[in-house]
Amino acid sequence: MPTPTAYAMGAAAAERVIERHLQDHGEMPGAVGLSVWGTSTMRTGGEDVAQAFALLGVRPKWADGSARVIDIEVLPMAIRNRPRVDVTLRVSGFFRDAFPNVIDLFDTAVRAVAAISEADEPDDVNPIRARVQREAAEARAAGRSEDDAQRQATWRVFGPRPGGYGVGVQEVLNSGRWQDGTDIAQAYLQAGAFAYGQGGHGAAARQPFEQRLARLDAVLHNQDNREHDVLDAADHAQFQGGMAAAVQHLAGAPAALYHGDFSVPGSPRIRTLREEVARVVRARAVNPKWLDGVRRHGYKGASEIATTVDNLFAYGATTGVVGDHQYALVADAYLHDDATREFLQQHNPLALRGIGERLLDAMQRGLWQAPGDHRERIEHHLLALERRLEEHGEGPL
Repeated sequence: MPTPTAYAMGAAAAERVIERHLQDHGEMPGAVGLSVWGTSTMRTGGEDVAQAFALLGVRPKWADGSARVIDIEVLPMAIRNRPRVDVTLRVSGFFRDAFPNVIDLFDTAVRAVAAISEADEPDDVNPIRARVQREAAEARAAGRSEDDAQRQATWRVFGPRPGGYGVGVQEVLNSGRWQDGTDIAQAYLQAGAFAYGQGGHGAAARQPFEQRLARLDAVLHNQDNREHDVLDAADHAQFQGGMAAAVQHLAGAPAALYHGDFSVPGSPRIRTLREEVARVVRARAVNPKWLDGVRRHGYKGASEIATTVDNLFAYGATTGVVGDHQYALVADAYLHDDATREFLQQHNPLALRGIGERLLDAMQRGLWQAPGDHRERIEHHLLALERRLEEHGEGPL
């Protein structure tokens, strides 16, 4: 991996990310962060990693008559016609376990790009080499050996500790014991500050991880199918939201946040994360047809509604991309609508309580500047629910 087909898709997506960043910010991104999962890699043949290779200005070499990757090719400026983009990968634990060869291949690509001479590519064309040289010099000045300093400066693949899994963000959000984005960022950094590549498999690398994230201009996350969306599973907000919170904490300014829609083969679409969340809220979360469908599934359907609110809250807490009107739409559709509220109360009253508490928490933390009497109405619904729970217990009513 990546396969030739996956590389074509990833290369197209790389150019569209650059185009969108140019459109939004007037300049190319110099450095981007990308989350990579094992399950999507298996489905697509490695489109996410292919996008990372293409941004670096590198492509795989395949064996004749085969999709087996045998090496990498560093593309010259004449072929790329643009500067290279520095890419940092945050991989899942499953990706780490399933694709160590792909990790090593990407690591080889980064180090090959960093080794290009300034005579061949000046710093404005090859920012990877410039950053590696600067950070290696800082590491040597701090007492590290030449080899160790170079290795520290070239780490670009990070993930959980060996044998570990997860991002650490959901646990913090669920606990309620967090004050602001700094707490979320610290959880993300602690869970993912282990470097992977040749010469190290899970090396503790908190400082290099922070150095890479502090310089990110954009944070990307891709999705390869239409069966799921950014609000139906916690991992989307954990990975992209966690990285976004870490960049905000380390750099003192937000990175651009982009969502890659790879669901149509050969035609990737890039939206801002704000656009994607807004699209999913309208298209699914508050869509009467979707709500009619989940009502047919009783307890499980109610749980899906609550999960949607949890994930919307997670994006609000980690990225700030959720608008006041989107919280209001959800409150209107789930709590203030009599039919939906009664459905939740009958089939899964704890889901109803969780939705109300999440929305109140969003108000209390300043994530939602709720207009009108939203707070009073939600508190009223929760109080009425508590009375019924005292009478009937926590099971379906």
